[in-house]
Amino acid sequence: MSANDDLDPAVAAMLADTADSSTKESFSSGDDTLVVEEDNSHRGFELTTKRYAKDTDDEKNEQSPLPVDLSKTQFKTIEKFFEEKSSGVFDDTTYYKTCLSGEGEAAQRLHMLLSKYLKCEDKKDRTVYRQNIVASWWNFLRELAPKMASQKTPMPKRMAMRYGVVLPSLFTPEQKDFFSRAVFANLTGEPIMYTDEWIKEITAGRLSLSVTDELPVSRQQGAEAARITQLKNKNSGKMQSADNLVTAKEREREHLEAQIIDRLQALFTHSPFVGLEPHVHPYDEQQRKSFSEISSMLRTLQKVDKDCAGYLKELQETKEIEESLDEKSQGLGQETINVGVETILQEMTTIRQMAKMTCGRQGNQFPILTREFNHCNDKETGFRENVLRELAWIESIDPGCFVRMHRNVPNRIVPYVLLVPTYGDNGFCWEPFDRFNRITSRGRIVIPMYPRNLKVACLTAVADLRWQVAKEKASFDWMSDGLTGNYYQYIDSKKLKGDLKSFFIEDYILWMTKEANGTQKLDKEVRAIFWRYLPFPQERKDELKKRSMAYQELYQPSGRRLFFMKIRSSLFYLTSALRHKKSRLLNRSLPS
Repeated sequence: MSANDDLDPAVAAMLADTADSSTKESFSSGDDTLVVEEDNSHRGFELTTKRYAKDTDDEKNEQSPLPVDLSKTQFKTIEKFFEEKSSGVFDDTTYYKTCLSGEGEAAQRLHMLLSKYLKCEDKKDRTVYRQNIVASWWNFLRELAPKMASQKTPMPKRMAMRYGVVLPSLFTPEQKDFFSRAVFANLTGEPIMYTDEWIKEITAGRLSLSVTDELPVSRQQGAEAARITQLKNKNSGKMQSADNLVTAKEREREHLEAQIIDRLQALFTHSPFVGLEPHVHPYDEQQRKSFSEISSMLRTLQKVDKDCAGYLKELQETKEIEESLDEKSQGLGQETINVGVETILQEMTTIRQMAKMTCGRQGNQFPILTREFNHCNDKETGFRENVLRELAWIESIDPGCFVRMHRNVPNRIVPYVLLVPTYGDNGFCWEPFDRFNRITSRGRIVIPMYPRNLKVACLTAVADLRWQVAKEKASFDWMSDGLTGNYYQYIDSKKLKGDLKSFFIEDYILWMTKEANGTQKLDKEVRAIFWRYLPFPQERKDELKKRSMAYQELYQPSGRRLFFMKIRSSLFYLTSALRHKKSRLLNRSLPS
């Protein structure tokens, strides 16, 4: 049977010779069920594996996911966005068969629905098929997910998980070209992952599940292993923080010591007294001032050294705790929490929910990449390098977007970024940080790969991260303290109805795209809040000060502004108390 006989002629034309005519297949005439003979399926699997399954990300020296490096201050420059030559993955004539073969009923149903969808001309029927394909696709991905950790998994299956590509003929020629030249391995050194890489890390146990509730553990020893893992995560954050603080204090001590040495050298230098040789001049005015300066520096040096000693002691304690936990985990032997199929499927359920959230209720949730819905060019598609370019741009305007303060020390911690192949427009934050390690753990944000505007999708994700981190930091005082408190009071004073976080995200986008360039789009109160809590770099502040009086006022010392903000906060509490008292009086006056 030829490839053109596999499907209805209209569908076969759209497949554009994606099937291998020499491969024997049979399709049930009743339901178009895909049935690939075992020998030919195995042969196609081996060919595809040999040609495409080499994964440079699987080298033994790789540490994945990347550990948090607190010494980094910015993203590295992207060396290349695309490969010069095509990988040839989407030119494989057996791509469609290799992608679906061996995946059971889920692949058969997907094939049947896709065939009917492509050849259907009635709009209502196409809508029904399209909705059915959504559920069938995610069932198909659930079958694929456990195989992502294997190096022998054919590349078409990886591309289905990574990009949503099941039929290369649904590409435009331009899309097929730049998708074929997309960089496969993670060369950026940043925790930005595609879906197949994400599942691979979950399967290997190097990345925890994206859920708050933990899997039930039946054995007591397994429960002990889970408890030890949690303690390790918490202790790891303390250890990294202590090490960072020790490093900072040591640098401060070295700087002070160098200054004191310079002052002493200047103090011990005397110029000869002309005419009274070999006598020299006494201390001059500058040298006399250095006495008090050196004395002050010595006191500061003593305090810095004391702090350094305290942090060293804390670091030593965390090291001892780490060694103790390692011994306990080794004592458990093989009885650890195994990352099995149930765990992988649970993560896939979470990823499906993430995909829905990127699209929204009214969005297009069709999961397969097709030229009908994807109109992104190579620079606007959510490839890893493009997303990193946008995140670097965001950080250049909002330097504190990835910074979390601990003991008045800023820690720059880039979150995990999951790239989901959806047509959504909204990125979002799934977790601001690990609940067991609030100090140095990475948060998790999700970004759609095929949005209408990639920059806006990244901005919404970072804005959500900003909001959730600030809210967690303020804790119970989130409506009265910090960024969230001041913004909440502003929204309440305007009596605006709607989702508070949505208002913030919209204003954040205006802050980054308009206000950063001097175009005033925000209310005066919001601009003042953002200027304080989401400050621009100093160079941009200096430039904005020259453009408008609105920014010049904000640039002035903030004592007066803080005074009025405190008054507004006090009035807010007073108004709330009066409302509450009035409500109680009314309730008492009502007849029982």
